[in-house]
Amino acid sequence: MRFKTLVLGTLFMFGLLLTSGTSYGYERAIEAEMADAIEAPMVVADDADASGGQFIWMEGEPVAGGGGEGWAEYTLHIPAPGTYALWGKVIAWDGNSDSFWVTWQPADPDEDAQATQNTEFRWGVAQGNDWHWDRINHWLDGGTFEREWEIDAAGDTTLRIAVREDATMLDVIYITDNLSEDEAEVNPRDPIPEDSLTPVEPQDKLTTTWGQLKAGF
Repeated sequence: MRFKTLVLGTLFMFGLLLTSGTSYGYERAIEAEMADAIEAPMVVADDADASGGQFIWMEGEPVAGGGGEGWAEYTLHIPAPGTYALWGKVIAWDGNSDSFWVTWQPADPDEDAQATQNTEFRWGVAQGNDWHWDRINHWLDGGTFEREWEIDAAGDTTLRIAVREDATMLDVIYITDNLSEDEAEVNPRDPIPEDSLTPVEPQDKLTTTWGQLKAGF
């Protein structure tokens, strides 16, 4: 009987270790155009290849250079404190169209990165002419490092994606507590109906048609 009790106790403790160990229980995908607010010259554009048929950008040719105004802002409800990562589904044509500014409060300070030019908040977007996933990073002077955000309490947070260079395109934002840098392990995805617990109705968002423009590039 003592041996049986010991075995059962060991199995019980092993089960506790499995259930209390690291798990990746939170994920949510959001259409970039479904921001709570979008400030021009960031606008919504149409593309049949984008998730939901739309994306956001500061309109311009890929070689045109940078813009320091315009942003999209999202109120994200986080259900539990923890450490989170963000991925974006993006297109970045070249070195003149491959960056945004990103702040996520309250983990980040209430800072206007467009004004301060603080590289802690500079996202160096992986280049590519087709929609692809890229984890949001710090593009620092000493290199590029994946970002993590410590969210101390459940509740609403504020994510801002701000223009740094025109023609950088964002289709989907994916939020997860899986901090792996391996895209295959994280498996970021487009939104599904379960993501839309509190749908946002876009308002006051200028629209361009990227599907028509890109044929000329």
